[in-house]
Amino acid sequence: MNNLNEQELTNAEKSSIATSRKAPAVITDPEYMYPAFSTGDVLLNKKKGRLPTMGWNSWNAFGSKNSEALTKEIADKIIELGLADLGYEYVVLDDGCYKSERIDGLLVNEPVKFPSGFKALSDYIRGKGLLFGMYNDIGTNLCAGAAVGTCGYEDVDAQSYVDWGVDFLKVDNCYYLWDNATFSDETNAKYTYAPNIRSITVSGNGVDMTLNAVKDGALLGKGAVKNDADFVSNIGTFDGTHADMTPVGDLSSELAFIVTVPATGEYSITVNFASAEEVGTGRWLQLAVGNLDVEKRYFDQMLPLTETKTTFTDSEAIMVSLTEGENIIRLMNHRRQENTLNSYAALLEGLNAADPNHEIVLSICEWGKTQPQHWGYKVGDSWRILNDITFNVGSDGDPGKAVWSDDYTASITSQYNKNVIMDGFAGLDKGWNDPDMLVIGMNGLTQTMNETHMAMWCMMNAPLMLGMDLRKVEKGDDLWKIISNQALIGLNQDPLGIQAKRIYCTLDQDHPDTAYIKDNNRFDIIAKPLANGDVALSFINLNDQLEADEHSVDVKRIISYIGEKMVDTDRFKNATSYTVTDLWTDKQTENLTGVFAVKGLAAHDNVTIRVKPN
Repeated sequence: MNNLNEQELTNAEKSSIATSRKAPAVITDPEYMYPAFSTGDVLLNKKKGRLPTMGWNSWNAFGSKNSEALTKEIADKIIELGLADLGYEYVVLDDGCYKSERIDGLLVNEPVKFPSGFKALSDYIRGKGLLFGMYNDIGTNLCAGAAVGTCGYEDVDAQSYVDWGVDFLKVDNCYYLWDNATFSDETNAKYTYAPNIRSITVSGNGVDMTLNAVKDGALLGKGAVKNDADFVSNIGTFDGTHADMTPVGDLSSELAFIVTVPATGEYSITVNFASAEEVGTGRWLQLAVGNLDVEKRYFDQMLPLTETKTTFTDSEAIMVSLTEGENIIRLMNHRRQENTLNSYAALLEGLNAADPNHEIVLSICEWGKTQPQHWGYKVGDSWRILNDITFNVGSDGDPGKAVWSDDYTASITSQYNKNVIMDGFAGLDKGWNDPDMLVIGMNGLTQTMNETHMAMWCMMNAPLMLGMDLRKVEKGDDLWKIISNQALIGLNQDPLGIQAKRIYCTLDQDHPDTAYIKDNNRFDIIAKPLANGDVALSFINLNDQLEADEHSVDVKRIISYIGEKMVDTDRFKNATSYTVTDLWTDKQTENLTGVFAVKGLAAHDNVTIRVKPN
């Protein structure tokens, strides 16, 4: 069994961002490995400083039944409604626009729905002063089934997108080969979990010691389990597709041993393991020596499949260098994240090669599965944090359906509850958490829900991608008033570029900024610093009933949570009064107390204000 640094690699395999459909990439560049996720360094000259994108995406309105004619009508309507002047500039084709298979290895337009081709449609949209977006997938197929995913075709696809004049790419994660993603083979979990580990044996230079995983090993991170049967399982990364766990904190696990040796030199490590191809027990093992910040990785490969997941056997020897005294040896599998990063990076590299000066926005859409809040900033401009906000998409004449609350991901509050504590991952130097497209205008939502939905997304610096059939909207109607609220859009597009932080929550008074809370029987207050020194506050009643009590925050509390990100904290702190503007009514009041309060807020309602220090 070869060690990582001894492998015979082809030139293609040596590239840290090579992909194929035969095996996961060989990743040798440390910049693409787990320890580099915390460096803050972007890859492949990814552009920084972009504010959240604004536009329209076809999926919620039309599903995979979108067409060239419908897209043109929407583009015309964006202009007619004055939305382009407000910043809604991207018109994005989602799934259902390609032929079901490649032609001569290339992506081709579906000829019935898109008869003129994508370049002609791009020219039409861009000719109106708008920008053109498209969709693909890092797997073999798109989510609706077309066998045209980018895996192994990143370079040729990138050239097509540049040739077509594409300005925005939403790239999904269905049929991904190296994870048990949606529609993927469930046994692909073999790539994303390490085998069960019972012990390691270290030999060399007079040393021959066996260390038991349960008795002698330490579990790092979160997720791994010491079993009564004397082994460790569940070494890997949590699946973040669902709404069951917090997005904050350790979301992966390792098994570590402290090994003391008498002399610096080469030693062999044999791992006693049992493997399977299911969630919790896989076949891919990584072994490194050293702490996270100084590790040297010696092994990063698939181990053989054992008879059962409790049938233990010894690996072949893995040769490592140890230094005299204590050494830390870590067994892990961070491939769920590393593989996915690698796949999106391959597409970005293709775009760079096709046009080094491209301005294409890369929207990562892997539904939070691999915790992209930790690595997405390296290559992407935004990253989805959960699965879809609705699965009941519309069609021509049917607006589809959305809901306020749901136990899974398909609701406004499911997305909000996760995203509201993820502000630390977003910023102009990184990119933006994406709680999916706006569902304003779909059936199942009241005007109040729509308004609060808009306020939430604007405060949280979420991409503002409209998902409704805009042909049903008229200038001046209730829906138009929501999506055209310039004061709210101004929060989302504020040049300071800071996502709002939750600073008050009735269900957790001590840690409102980090507590992951799914119970909607509560009242939140979120705060956002702005470029001119103002602060925006949104008071949100997530409950299904009127909230009769008063809820408030004062200047001291605001500063304690967001003061370090404010433009002029002292000015805000020492103001003699504050001008408060209600961003829904445009009504202004003077506040002399520095206490900002709301009482008697209706179910699902919000009050969103801009506070100016005087």
